[in-house]
Amino acid sequence: MWKYIVKRLLIAVPVLLGITIIDYALMSLAGSPLDMVQGARVSQQALAEKGAALGLNQPVVVQYLTWLGQVLTGNMGTSIKSHEAVAVMIGSHIGPTLLLMGVSLLISILIAVPAGIYSATHQYKKGDYAVVGLSFLGTSIPSFFLALILIYLFSVKFSVLPSGGMTTLGAGGGVLDVVQHMVLPVIVLVVGMTGTNIRYIRSAVLEILQQDYLRTARAKGIGRFKVINKHALRNALIPVITVFGMQIPALFGGAVIVEQVFSWPGLGLMTMSAITARDYPVIMGVSLVSAVVVLLGNLLTDILYAAADPSIQYQ
Repeated sequence: MWKYIVKRLLIAVPVLLGITIIDYALMSLAGSPLDMVQGARVSQQALAEKGAALGLNQPVVVQYLTWLGQVLTGNMGTSIKSHEAVAVMIGSHIGPTLLLMGVSLLISILIAVPAGIYSATHQYKKGDYAVVGLSFLGTSIPSFFLALILIYLFSVKFSVLPSGGMTTLGAGGGVLDVVQHMVLPVIVLVVGMTGTNIRYIRSAVLEILQQDYLRTARAKGIGRFKVINKHALRNALIPVITVFGMQIPALFGGAVIVEQVFSWPGLGLMTMSAITARDYPVIMGVSLVSAVVVLLGNLLTDILYAAADPSIQYQ
């Protein structure tokens, strides 16, 4: 197992390198950060001096190699907009994002697994149609639209939940205050994820239930509960783990929109501000961290495969 983990980590190095090359190339095509400060009061000489100080007068390849050299030394650069170290900015914003993602993923698992199993074991019955219908509804509702509806209902109309931020100004930022601010963004993320996960889990359990060894177990009179929860569910864990492993990149993408709508002080909100200002060092830093989290999530998924099925051996 350890040999396999080391091998995967070594493979991740060129993958990360390729991701940074693509990100930097796409970012350079968007234009120069100096375009955002051009105006009647800014002279071309001042722009040229600013570009030279930031190294923007160099070819794109040279700029990328300079950035990569800084990253290898542990320096992600300095924000062009706020002049703050990128590593410090990411460190202060990644906690709220991971909190939001972790809670959303956990709640989605707690809802999707029993709902998917129930739907599979009650195929073509009213409960199955209800679960499948709700899952399609949750998947089809755009996250920003659902967020606006929730804000109107719970913040504007009934005034029972805050509409944005992570804490209430002047309230001290206690656990209960953070939980209240998390309710609406978590609901938005959970609704989309749960709808997709229920359908995958339902399909996986249905496939397992049709296997010959389960028919034999039922014929032996083991009991419906043991057949489903001991035999069927354990063998359906592999596709289930795959589904939740795939949710990590989706969570990062969804968090950007949700954090923007709810003003959640995470990486998503910071990334949108950086994109608007064409703050290249911040964008590259967030892209690198996101890629690392996704690769580690995929590695964790592979490890969970072996934990769920002892017959799986990695070399």
